[in-house]
Amino acid sequence: MHLDLVQAALDQLLLPYKLTRLWLLLILLLPLRTLATPVVPQFRSGSSTQSSTSQSVINETITSHQYNSGFSYSASGHNIESADLNGYINPSTVAGTTQTINGVQFNWTSPSLEAVPRWKITNAGQSFSLVESLQGAGLSNVTTINRTITTTTTTETTSIFGQ
Repeated sequence: MHLDLVQAALDQLLLPYKLTRLWLLLILLLPLRTLATPVVPQFRSGSSTQSSTSQSVINETITSHQYNSGFSYSASGHNIESADLNGYINPSTVAGTTQTINGVQFNWTSPSLEAVPRWKITNAGQSFSLVESLQGAGLSNVTTINRTITTTTTTETTSIFGQ
């Protein structure tokens, strides 16, 4: 008798579980009908505007190297004259020098500093002046330019439509 009561209690507890499994099986096996309503726009005209902006930034560095392929000598003043017997006022040159910088080959001449003209005062005891300038061969100037170029582009598109 105890066993019959336990079996009856178990059947009562498992009955909802068995019904739930039966409903799930029926839902999966029977096709459901889907009802859809078409969407129809309710407007007659309209417009659409689209905007796009882009920006580019270019950073540039331009470097220029300038070289002298020879030398430059100048002298000026007053109450002076060349001490050379022939009045010679140019320095003599030394054989050419070759140098390669960044894959570029340069060849130039230089003055012989021992052969720079000698000067003497013309009228002793009076004022005089002498200015000498010598610019040798080689790199004379480096120019570096840094610049930034910023470009902004904006595109706007408008579409107008009607029925």
